[in-house]
Amino acid sequence: MRPENYQAISQPSSNEYELNFGPNHPGIEGNYALKVKLHGDKVIEAKADGGYLHRGFEKLMEQRLWIQNIALVPRICVPDPSPMEVCYSMAVEDLCGLEVPERAQWIRVMQLELSRIAAHLFTFGGHAATTGMYSTMYWGVADRDLLLDLFEEFTGGRVYSIYNIPGGVRRELPTGFLKRLADTLDYIESRLPDYDNLFFTNQVFVQRAKGVGVMSQEQALEWGVTGPNLRATGLAFDVRRDDPYLIYDQIDFEIPTQDAGDAWARTLVRRAELQQSIRILRQVVAALPDIKGPLRAPIPNPLAWNVPAGETYSRVESSKGELGYFVVSNGGPKPYRVHVRGPSSMHAVQVLEKLAVGSRIEDVAQTMFSLDACPPEVDR
Repeated sequence: MRPENYQAISQPSSNEYELNFGPNHPGIEGNYALKVKLHGDKVIEAKADGGYLHRGFEKLMEQRLWIQNIALVPRICVPDPSPMEVCYSMAVEDLCGLEVPERAQWIRVMQLELSRIAAHLFTFGGHAATTGMYSTMYWGVADRDLLLDLFEEFTGGRVYSIYNIPGGVRRELPTGFLKRLADTLDYIESRLPDYDNLFFTNQVFVQRAKGVGVMSQEQALEWGVTGPNLRATGLAFDVRRDDPYLIYDQIDFEIPTQDAGDAWARTLVRRAELQQSIRILRQVVAALPDIKGPLRAPIPNPLAWNVPAGETYSRVESSKGELGYFVVSNGGPKPYRVHVRGPSSMHAVQVLEKLAVGSRIEDVAQTMFSLDACPPEVDR
């Protein structure tokens, strides 16, 4: 065949190519993937690619008894599992009209804030590692382990506590636990200046994170962004204060904000939140000895529990943002329908795909870690 008879085949520019971040990559958060198209070193297109982790939680919950789901839901966000079991329990309590005893509410707040600190320490370490600051990662994991020791002591589990049940919590705090908690809080707070020097104010990190992944407040609201990512745009919205649950309306704490809306601002908000969680926990330590009473409301036999028909939506403020459970009961022993409104499904897909475009290849990890998504929640 003569050359002039060949049909011209459209070829992409030699400067354009595709690259996979993940699902196993040091610049990706968990078993997740982001497929990016690059022109030179600039991202011109990004597509989230999930499905590498636990999947189908919502359908699995519809096949299990109400009480069995307490052991399932923490796996939807491994670094911050406590809000999952608390939020699900709150939904069941609302359907059943159960009133959680005051002491159990204070203990739940303690569990939630400990989980928030542990999650933030984990995130700081992973984020720092993207800039080669592995010492921060080792510090964060080691300090988080002290909090996991506390979880193991009062719940029996280091990561998946399975401590809540609809109506309250499973068991009393061990003798001397509040003193050990107070000592751990003192230690974590004493470490913050070291973290500041090593990571938060380190010019390597500041220059890598400033001006990267910028999101305006208008964009954040349009995209459904919540939690620290929203507060980094200057809007002080926090479910704990603006739609109080448990006993948060009895606790004094502030809502940290930043205005820049970039990767550095999002990290600084979490750094300030960690200190506010310590402040909240100290109030819990001071109050709990004087709060007596039962740990849970009476419930029927959990293995033969027909929850009244109805539907409800419960929400809490997790370390990642607003977490909500929409639960429907048809009056049977299992949920008829469960939908998890998790912040990561928005932050790790729609928001990340938008913010990554226009950035350089080395900034993709900065944007992703600053959004602090939970990949299992995306795959739920």
